[in-house]
Parts: sequence; structure tokens; C-alpha cells
Amino acid sequence: MSVEPAPRREVVTGVPRRTARMGRPVRTQSEINEQTTLGAAYVRSLMRSQLRAGLAAFAVLAVVLGSLPVVFSLLPSDLSLWPAGPTLVWAVLGAAAYPFMIVIARWYVRRAERNERDFADLVE
Repeated sequence: MSVEPAPRREVVTGVPRRTARMGRPVRTQSEINEQTTLGAAYVRSLMRSQLRAGLAAFAVLAVVLGSLPVVFSLLPSDLSLWPAGPTLVWAVLGAAAYPFMIVIARWYVRRAERNERDFADLVE
């Protein structure tokens, strides 16, 4: 019995998709590199989207964390009558605020990276 070698597999590839759009990326990159009016508009658009994301994150943090003193002022002045009053206040300030800030920070970073990725896709 003779064992025949398995036929060699061939990989068939097509033309890369980026070559079909070669005229546009070069023009867009040159617009930015040469600092033309259109290139400045592209960069300004990226900066505005990044600013919008930063202001949105700041606004949410300011509203939520800034309202904590108001909420605490609405609590009874004699916290000893309220079960776990001082402990609750310190737990919210010392522990519960940080996971909220981490969630907002992660949202902001993802949004900023998505803005940059969209801009890079536009330029390429």
C-alpha cells in the first residue's frame, strides 16, 4: 500500500479592499498634513467630539456627586436618631462614589477611543 500525500491547499485571495479606495485616503491625509481648510475642519471635528465627550462625563459627575451635599443636608440634623446615619454618609462618600467615577471614566475612555478610531478610518 502506498500512501499518497494530501493535496497541497491553495489560498485564494482577492484584491485588498483598501486599494479600491486609494484616491480618497491620500487626499484626506494630504489635506490634514498640509493644514488646508478642509484638513482643519477634520481636526476641528475630532476636537469637538472629544470635548463633547469630556463635558458630558464632567456634567454627569458634577450633577451626581455635586448633589450629595444637598442630599446629606436633607437628612435629619441629629444623625444619632437615624439608624446608621453617620456610617451611611461616610460609606457613600468613601466607598460608593469611587465605583461610579470608575464607570464614568471607562465610558469616557471608550468614547474617546471610538472618536479617534472613527477619525483614523476617515483619514485612511
